[in-house]
Amino acid sequence: MNVLLRGWGAKLALILVLVFACGASVRAAGVVVIPLKGEVSDAQFMFLRRALKEADRQDAKAVILDMDTYGGELNAAVQMQQALTQVHAKTITYIDKNAGSAGALLAVSTRDIFMNPVSAIGAAAPVSSGGEDIPSTLNEKVVSYFSGYFRASAQENGHNPDIAEAFINKDKAVVISGTTIHEKGRVLTFSAQQAVQTIGGAPVLAKGIAKSVEDVLKQENLGETILRVEPTGFERLAFWVTELAPLFLLGGIIGAYIEFKTPGVVLPGILSAACFTVFFLGHYVAGLAGWEPAVLFIIGLALIVSELAIHPGTILPGLLGLFIVAGALLWTMVDRYPRQPFVVDPDLFLRPLINLGVAALLAIICISVLAKYLPETSIYSRFVLSSNKPKGPAFSPVRSEFTRLSIGDEGVARSILRPSGTALFDGGSYDVITAGEFVEAGTPIRVIAVEGSKIVVEPVKAVA
Repeated sequence: MNVLLRGWGAKLALILVLVFACGASVRAAGVVVIPLKGEVSDAQFMFLRRALKEADRQDAKAVILDMDTYGGELNAAVQMQQALTQVHAKTITYIDKNAGSAGALLAVSTRDIFMNPVSAIGAAAPVSSGGEDIPSTLNEKVVSYFSGYFRASAQENGHNPDIAEAFINKDKAVVISGTTIHEKGRVLTFSAQQAVQTIGGAPVLAKGIAKSVEDVLKQENLGETILRVEPTGFERLAFWVTELAPLFLLGGIIGAYIEFKTPGVVLPGILSAACFTVFFLGHYVAGLAGWEPAVLFIIGLALIVSELAIHPGTILPGLLGLFIVAGALLWTMVDRYPRQPFVVDPDLFLRPLINLGVAALLAIICISVLAKYLPETSIYSRFVLSSNKPKGPAFSPVRSEFTRLSIGDEGVARSILRPSGTALFDGGSYDVITAGEFVEAGTPIRVIAVEGSKIVVEPVKAVA
């Protein structure tokens, strides 16, 4: 039992260290700079979400998107726009060179826009993933939906909604204070000089021209304390971790089950620890959760282990631990921002509940199959028996000793059988295995099968 607890303690400590190490990477800063380079995609959205949550946790004064993109996926741009609405800090886009297509629509989702002297913004007409024009009927639907969406976003952030629409809709003309700055017939594209021109006492789009992010800080009087959040090599991997969350949960649960049933085997425990570590770290990198759910998970798991290994039958610690573990796993998958009010929103909990439910259902099925069939396999019995040989001269694995036992012989469990362990028959110690049930030490048992070195037993039920 002590070996089991020490083994689990080391594995859980490893998870805790890794999660705290990731959480410790956040430093206090007045301004958070987030580079958005390359294609707008789901992976870039997860990076942005993580960076925005870090900015919110440290109460940043401003968030600057350092942008250079020719565009990408409109759906990802919508998700990124929604993430920006959750931030309490002032949001600024600095267009280093390009803010094309989806990048243009994302730029108008921030409060202020600054542009490099040699840069451009616009040309957001939708195309297929291969770059070709999409069919006219579908194009009309896409343009109608996204132009309306980004009109609202631009207006919310103080930008001219007609400009946002003209970025994506070639049939939209833009007239400001009686001055036509764009005629219909092509999608709108602005150079830096066109974007900052003043009409009616206000700039057309961009607040100013800046040669660098540091220049933006000076113009906005934001000071010099900045934190530049860089994407990690795990960002794309994190996307697959979140997509395959039920499988990682399943691997962690099954590994923990086999480790507990066969203490000392080690490999299932390592698999379980690895699956849960990847699960928590993946969701941390994806920006879905901090380190707090992992700590709660460890506390809940400790309560479950104490219930099963130290004082079985008390029920309360196990139930409490199970509730905490389930809550921690659910919390890890919920996309909630640090300052977002806690409300029971079906949109927030639907995907996490589905993932957790699928993992739990698959785990029940797999554990049922393992409990019934795995103990009967020769590979399993040899592995378990070899890992549970007691030290000292109490047992000598000589084949002739096994032949003295036969079906129906009764003895007493010397150790806990889960499902393997040792038992006493006529003063002799034998390695035995049950058909899958959990048997406490000191329980009367009966031999039900002898297959070479494998002795299968069952508890003797008392008769009144």
